[in-house]
Amino acid sequence: MAHIHSHDSATQAFGWAIVVNLAYTALEAGYGFHTNSLALLSDALHNLGDVLGLGLAWAAAKLAQRPPTQSHTYGWRRATLLSPLANSILLMAFSGALGWEAIRRFSAPPSIPAIPVMVVAGIGIFVNLGAAWLLRDGHGHDLNKRGAFLHLIADAAVSLAAVLAGAGMLAFGWAWLDPAIALLVSVVIAVGTFGLLRDSFNAAMDAVPANIDQSEVQAFLSSQPGVKAVHHLHIWPLGANEIALTAHLVRPEDQDHDAFIDATTHALDHRFGINHATLQIERGMACGHDLHDAAPHHSH
Repeated sequence: MAHIHSHDSATQAFGWAIVVNLAYTALEAGYGFHTNSLALLSDALHNLGDVLGLGLAWAAAKLAQRPPTQSHTYGWRRATLLSPLANSILLMAFSGALGWEAIRRFSAPPSIPAIPVMVVAGIGIFVNLGAAWLLRDGHGHDLNKRGAFLHLIADAAVSLAAVLAGAGMLAFGWAWLDPAIALLVSVVIAVGTFGLLRDSFNAAMDAVPANIDQSEVQAFLSSQPGVKAVHHLHIWPLGANEIALTAHLVRPEDQDHDAFIDATTHALDHRFGINHATLQIERGMACGHDLHDAAPHHSH
């Protein structure tokens, strides 16, 4: 029940973050049209892109709750791995577009009404940090939440940059501040997003999760009572906070394998966070098996 409750609270947090951001986007776009400020309108467009990113993360969290079926025996948990990949690609695209627009504007920076930009962008800082606070729990190890969390922190940075640009334009009449800070923010977003893009791509490609050392797991399994060899060891993420493992263990002595498997799967969960372990016990060497082959080339 606790597992279901945590899923529900996660989707609820996404829901609130989307509603709050959508309301702010409408406010920003309205002020953008009213003051004829391209800065506010482009930021509103960017915020709309972020709402789509949040929507992806929310939909993934909802999909992950769907029970397994005959055709999807693991359920839809992988949606929480594909969503941050799409999210990080969106962020990278936004960063590139923002950088390009900033460079283009250096030649002729438009005149922007400073005070409305500062007020509306200031509201944006609180809105985005508030929405990020809703998603703070678990963003460190949940890629899906981390994608949405980074999106919102990046938005707060963009809003802060707009406030600073407005202040500089108001105080010194420096029109070039607008594209300069936009360019800086685009670089910061690109650097911050690269890690998420790499991690989510690796997860989607069934890579061993970054916090797990496969050789350490292999050594741990090899050290278990009666185990003579370990082969066909595979570790991959099933979804947010769910890690699967399959392995063949050679255990020649005729012992209580059920109790051994039960103890070993509990130990894998406790020590490495691997909570979907499938262990196959073999009495001796099967024909053609290589004991050290962790990723066999032949098919079964």
